[in-house]
Amino acid sequence: MISAGSLIFPFSAFSRFVLNVPKEDLQSFERILFLVEYAHWFYEDNSVENNPSLKSLSLKEFTSLMFNSCDVLKPYVAHIDDIFKDFTSYKVRVPVTGAIILDETFERCLLVKGWKGSSWSFPRGKKSKDEEDHACAVREVLEETGFDVSKFLNKDEYLEVIFGQQRVRLYIIAGVKDDTSFAPQTKKEISEIAWQRLDELQPSSDEVISRGITGLKLYMVSPFLASLKSWISTHQPHMAPRPDLPLKGICVWKAKHSSTGSSSTIMDSQPTKSEPDSQPIDVGPGRSLRNFRFSIAPILQAMEASFS
Repeated sequence: MISAGSLIFPFSAFSRFVLNVPKEDLQSFERILFLVEYAHWFYEDNSVENNPSLKSLSLKEFTSLMFNSCDVLKPYVAHIDDIFKDFTSYKVRVPVTGAIILDETFERCLLVKGWKGSSWSFPRGKKSKDEEDHACAVREVLEETGFDVSKFLNKDEYLEVIFGQQRVRLYIIAGVKDDTSFAPQTKKEISEIAWQRLDELQPSSDEVISRGITGLKLYMVSPFLASLKSWISTHQPHMAPRPDLPLKGICVWKAKHSSTGSSSTIMDSQPTKSEPDSQPIDVGPGRSLRNFRFSIAPILQAMEASFS
């Protein structure tokens, strides 16, 4: 059962996250649902966390509650399944950029594990509207690891793979000291950060979800490994291997309250996940999103009525 507090939140969230954005961002459902998603992050990371009486909601539950609670969106409630389906399809086409961070010996790379599940990936995230690839990589790596790669990044040094309809570009950031401090700047997005040995990441099978020799889930890592190995062979630093380092991966950060039950402390910062204006390049929205025009006037009228 959804609490009364949860029923009150959507309208305040809608006015906070939607009314203060440029009008051009209110001209299509995909723009609005990105804003709804951002409001959902805020609700989960702040409202639920600070008020145990509030119920945690999935994005679809939150979206449904938002549409049913806001008069201006109620006319579209009957189509919410199609709208959400189109939005989900639209979102997975948004280009992604990030970084492959290598240590000084090029023997290890930095991987992050998501808040839920057990899959590992290179730090990366979706591009925002009009954002350049390298700028997105810098922003996303900083959010997920707390490390600023801007001084190390070469715009011409990257690997790129196409996953379905989504382009993923990872810039190679080489020569980072293994004693560098890492900690995400977002809440409930990353559960663990670790230096993993590249020779243990080579897939041991061709499973749909690739697993490395150590059993790590590497679905978003494996497709880059062959190209990365080739790049390293031509850029290998003049540095001897470090026999003093452990043979296995080195965990450098764990979250306090995650699905893995780890014990370190997560930074208490404002959520700064991907901006709500992410969009794919040269890709149109789904059927239910076409030719939509959103009028702000009914929202303002609804606000005036609620306070009268």
